[in-house]
Amino acid sequence: MQTIIYILPELFLSLAIMSLLMVGVFVKKGSKIVNLFSILSLILLIALILNQSDTTIKIFNGSYIIDNLSIFMKVLTLIFCFFVLLASRDYVKNTNIDKMEYPIIILTSTLGMFLMISSYDLIIFYLGLELQSLSLYILAAFNREDAKSNEAGLKYFVLSALASGLLLYGSSLIYGFTGSTNFEVIAANLKEAQVGAVFGIVFIIVGLAFKVSLVPFHMWTPDVYEGAPTSVTSFFALIPKIAAITVFIRFMYVPFVNLIDQWQIIILFLSIASMILGAVAAIGQTNIKRLMAYSTIGHMGYALAGLAVGTNQGIQSTIIYLTIYLAMNLGAFSCIFMMKRENVFYENINDLSGLSKNHPMLAFSFLIILFSLAGIPPLAGFFAKFYIFMSVIEAEMYALAIIGLITTVISAFYYLRIIKIIYFDKSKKPFDTSYDWGLKSSLILSSILVLIYFIYPSILTNAVSAIIIY
Repeated sequence: MQTIIYILPELFLSLAIMSLLMVGVFVKKGSKIVNLFSILSLILLIALILNQSDTTIKIFNGSYIIDNLSIFMKVLTLIFCFFVLLASRDYVKNTNIDKMEYPIIILTSTLGMFLMISSYDLIIFYLGLELQSLSLYILAAFNREDAKSNEAGLKYFVLSALASGLLLYGSSLIYGFTGSTNFEVIAANLKEAQVGAVFGIVFIIVGLAFKVSLVPFHMWTPDVYEGAPTSVTSFFALIPKIAAITVFIRFMYVPFVNLIDQWQIIILFLSIASMILGAVAAIGQTNIKRLMAYSTIGHMGYALAGLAVGTNQGIQSTIIYLTIYLAMNLGAFSCIFMMKRENVFYENINDLSGLSKNHPMLAFSFLIILFSLAGIPPLAGFFAKFYIFMSVIEAEMYALAIIGLITTVISAFYYLRIIKIIYFDKSKKPFDTSYDWGLKSSLILSSILVLIYFIYPSILTNAVSAIIIY
């Protein structure tokens, strides 16, 4: 009975998904009810998770863990899932996306992420990964009448299946050399490097790097971000990153903690390569969704720099960076949702030309978000990078810090170019002004959070300081 209390959020989410499926099929105007109850379910789930004990609890023979990391990451997942559903309501209403299935598949993907976040066993982790991935395949190809969306879904499916296969092969190697799938047992049996186990770690890192869009396993990201419906792209850019970074932390610092010398160099390479490509490749982009894809690749490179350090401070700086990244990207995609004229959504950067003259408040919000993404002080994005660079410098990884600073300067160019287009280029036909209240509230809240974070940053740093992995 006590075990059921610990997995109450997962049980509630499973029942909500099945109930909403039946409501959508059998009730007239089911899509409106499904949308409303999906959003309410997320609020109730946040309350259920915050009610959980803040002590570390392991259930199902130590294969499932509830601790400060899992609680924080699940709450983060639900908060941003809530705002993605709110912000995309208007977009979903005006496109060919199935209004009933869309929130249900997002909830199904969220359930898979919950399993990934709390997994303490290779089998549980893989079950969660596949549940999440299957939902994402569907979401990428959700607009069946759009050839680009179908192409995006197919590309993501093929490449993701390959990455999942590599990850599964790596897991089987780890099981073969340690005799267990439990993280703690693997750590106890992997006290020194074994060739087969190191190969297993490499395959697992490759599979995880694909999920987080790290170079050179980023190939799917720009095409899927551009081809998928914008509501799905916003989900891709935010929510799956939380579960993937959590799994990165769990894998590197629990089963493979004794082999830090073996995996640290791989993490460093992935981080540096992602920062460089994210800074350089975005410069020539004309589609704002493709630009956001390369921006994501770069930001995940910075997040991974904290993990490469090998300290609790590095892990905490990565979690802070991820949280601020999510707030910034929510604001950026809220602005993209507002690029609408006569129910047609625009994606070209030049469509923002002279935005400040017709929509000064929208332009100001975009300005704040883009400055923050570029890391301009005193906005939240500056502090996110500051925490990462401080943990890197304290670990005496000076080369990594220098590369990070150089790529920050380079990436500032393409953010500032958009600001230049918004404020100094010739004005185009105004966008529609009849925005959904959910979209407005998402943009206002994310802009305020990014703008005033420097006044009281300890709210976030204190919450994250309780997360201690080893």
